[in-house]
Amino acid sequence: MTGLLAGKTALITGGGGGIGLGIARAFAAEGCAVLICGRDGAKLANAAAQIGQNGHVFTADITLEADRTALFAEAARLFADRLDILVNNAGRATAKRTEDLDVEDFAAVMAVNVTAAFACAQRAFRIMKAQKAGRIINIGSVSARVPRRNSVPYTTSKFALEGMTRALALDGRSHGIAVSILHPGNTESEIWPDAEAVRAAEGLMPAAEVARAAVLMASLPEGINMLEAIMLPLAMPLLGRG
Repeated sequence: MTGLLAGKTALITGGGGGIGLGIARAFAAEGCAVLICGRDGAKLANAAAQIGQNGHVFTADITLEADRTALFAEAARLFADRLDILVNNAGRATAKRTEDLDVEDFAAVMAVNVTAAFACAQRAFRIMKAQKAGRIINIGSVSARVPRRNSVPYTTSKFALEGMTRALALDGRSHGIAVSILHPGNTESEIWPDAEAVRAAEGLMPAAEVARAAVLMASLPEGINMLEAIMLPLAMPLLGRG
């Protein structure tokens, strides 16, 4: 590693596994001090061991205002009131036919993927505006381009997150705040109970490869923003549908 993020600080939501942990490990390897959060303390402890000495963990449910307040207070304590990077990675999905969805199913996905992402971005925005610098990276999905069947809540949330990204990027531009979105395709994580079948049919990326794109976004010079990026396995049949 080359210290691309040396001296930087980052808060990563949903960092206990999958893409969030991959990004945390990559950021820490590049010299960034990292705070990850999640709801499962045991998973976070395991993640901390993988991240190493640059990693810190905090148990929080980011859909709860009290937990968000405590999380950002911990970040302020660890990082001396500075935050260079926020990665909104925490996410939720539900796979049900449209006619079988309860409104509560829809709301639960939106609460994590949209509302909590905004609430964390808003808190980071206030810090970064005072600093006159900072980056917010939202983890989207190729579902914001082409949905899968039976995925109305998830697809809706990722379209919304892209719109939020563009609005925040506009609002942050004059304050030195870069806001971007990374849309991964199929990536290794716990959401795939049939991971090997997915790998054989469509391809499956290691989270560490997605993390390389996040490092690139985060390490660009001030004044430059990679607004969005799509990353997917070559075999994934995203193109050519319809």
